[in-house]
Amino acid sequence: MSSKPFKFKQFTIAQDRCAMKIGTDGVLLGAWTSTEAYPDSILDIGTGTGVIALMLAQRCDAQTIDAVELDDNAYEQATENFENSDWGDRLFCYHAHLYEFAAEVDDEYDLIVCNPPFYTEDLTQASQDALKEKSQNDGAAQDAREQARFESAMPFELLVGAVAKLLSPEGTFNVIIPYEREDDFILLCSRAQLVPTRITRVKGTPDAPVKRSLMSFSVAFQDEQVVDGEDRFRESVTPQSPAEITTLIIEKSRHDYTDAYVSLVKDFYIKM
Repeated sequence: MSSKPFKFKQFTIAQDRCAMKIGTDGVLLGAWTSTEAYPDSILDIGTGTGVIALMLAQRCDAQTIDAVELDDNAYEQATENFENSDWGDRLFCYHAHLYEFAAEVDDEYDLIVCNPPFYTEDLTQASQDALKEKSQNDGAAQDAREQARFESAMPFELLVGAVAKLLSPEGTFNVIIPYEREDDFILLCSRAQLVPTRITRVKGTPDAPVKRSLMSFSVAFQDEQVVDGEDRFRESVTPQSPAEITTLIIEKSRHDYTDAYVSLVKDFYIKM
């Protein structure tokens, strides 16, 4: 992975001190997330370089775009990337653990996004050794790089619990995860009264297996009822309509991108 700055059409990402560099997952999430509801406040959890927050700043007029990042180097670099953009007055990065942030912040957000760590601790030793070999000696510590890749750095249970506390009643939560974790993640969200409204399954090529799931969740409907003379709410985890499920194929062949993918990311990548 390159440590050189990554230039998008309207902003540049410095990434030499970040464990995880610019990748397809983050750009997909930043482009796919809907802003049709005109969110006024956005939170990017585990912002890394800050690319998703910056993409959303380009795409909408939200006055508050917060990010939270635990790693020291990533926090400093995201802050610099925010300050060097055209939207620095709307972007702010908190240096904190997600648990600490969720416990101390009283604000609610109209839109929450997260590209979480996705490797689990049960990788074979060979796989872990391969990851270590990829570690770059570019100012991003190897342990930080590995932590950014492993789910233990941000357990899904912690992520969903924080979102349940921080998401406004009419807000949406958008995430990208490995496809094989999709059912488990939906179940976990349902326990926090979050239901999927939109799912896009991502394939590299037409014949390739599905690798990623882009998912959007909203707060479960609450049915008001009167119990013992008092208004109560009965939680329902069943949305009014099933989640809209689509498939996104990135390439028809090597470097021959599909129209759907180009349409999604053309406002960001310089060569599209």
